[in-house]
Amino acid sequence: MLYRRIAIVLVMVALLMGVMPVQGQDLKPIPIKLPKAMFVGTPQNINVPNLEKPLGKPREPFLAPAGVVNVALNKPVNSSDDAPIIGELEMVTDGDKEATDGSYVELGPFVQHVTIDLKAKHTIYAIVLWHFHKQPSAYNDVVVQACDDPAFKTNVQTIFNNDHDNSAKLGGGKDKNYIETAEGKLIDARGVQGRYVRCYSNGNSNNDLNHYIEVEVYGLPVK
Repeated sequence: MLYRRIAIVLVMVALLMGVMPVQGQDLKPIPIKLPKAMFVGTPQNINVPNLEKPLGKPREPFLAPAGVVNVALNKPVNSSDDAPIIGELEMVTDGDKEATDGSYVELGPFVQHVTIDLKAKHTIYAIVLWHFHKQPSAYNDVVVQACDDPAFKTNVQTIFNNDHDNSAKLGGGKDKNYIETAEGKLIDARGVQGRYVRCYSNGNSNNDLNHYIEVEVYGLPVK
């Protein structure tokens, strides 16, 4: 009986914090518009450990509460590399997801990140991340976090982490590596709340550089 009461209390707390959808809440597919696919078929010779198996079919729609939109669109972006090799940081949230010249920002080698300021605290249901998808590649040590602290020093919430050996020094993760495609990587944020979203990477399977085409954050303002 005691355990049942504790479970009920935990569910109520989760609902109040916005980390679980309310039963009966109107859920709809989030409105993702995909760019043009640049390659087809299963990529070969990608020597990356713990690689997720391609679905072999389009991704299923992701359901979230009605009214959820991309709250990162045209929001400010900063980075660990404030002088990108190619492109401008604004490209990360400009809505252009095509893998063409002039549509991506290229950051330097080793561990780099981009940080999006949503300008207010949001309940975040999904994040869709596009690195460079013109050719098959897998980006290393992909870590996605949300926080209310712009310095990401306190109350950091990790949403995705495939850095299995902690080489980025952010803690080891258990998520799988994946091949970049035009669908982007859809990450279930499970209703975490935060104002800032930060995405890390550490080079890729083709070279040591870091590329970002677009980051979309699907959420609702916290009232």
